[in-house]
Amino acid sequence: MHSSSDNPSPAQGVIIERRAVALRKFDDRIPAIYRKHIDLPEQVADWIAGWAGSSLFLTGPIGVGKTLTAWRTCRRWLEAQYAPGTPWQGTPLIQTWRSTALFDALRPDAADGQGRALLKELQRCELLFIDDLAAARASTWTQERLFELFDERYINRRPVIITCDVLPNELAEVTGPRVASRLAEMCRNSVVLIEGDDFRKGAAA
Repeated sequence: MHSSSDNPSPAQGVIIERRAVALRKFDDRIPAIYRKHIDLPEQVADWIAGWAGSSLFLTGPIGVGKTLTAWRTCRRWLEAQYAPGTPWQGTPLIQTWRSTALFDALRPDAADGQGRALLKELQRCELLFIDDLAAARASTWTQERLFELFDERYINRRPVIITCDVLPNELAEVTGPRVASRLAEMCRNSVVLIEGDDFRKGAAA
């Protein structure tokens, strides 16, 4: 006797194919060093299973695997959007940025209004991942753009994944106090401490 999963309906078949394409395209975007599979912390797995519009903040010392964890979390989050029984709302769009590259792209001298166009994309995408948020120095201009970005995602409950070596309430110097306040609320129940040794130093030993 065959189950329905052995003989998917035409509609299910389309979704299965779209899932495979979406995952394949996302895998191609993952930097080579972050392509290995890891077991995600239990709190991260719980967030994926029931994020309900909340955001995720991964913190911890340098070199413990926050960025690797974030990339794998994005991938697992994407898989979850195609889970059986999940209403189809189109292929989810994930934006992934290093903070230094993002701040540079949002500068006021970006050519042909590209910064403004990018800001709108970041406000609307289904999931936004910003890596190493405290690594960049933000100008007053950038802090204003960050407020536009995070406020829009905050009021529409669109999730963000942040990696950082400080806590959300310690980010005001980088992001400005209004963004730090929103991040603290967005990630209130989903601040995950990643612990361990600096794996880069271990690799060099």
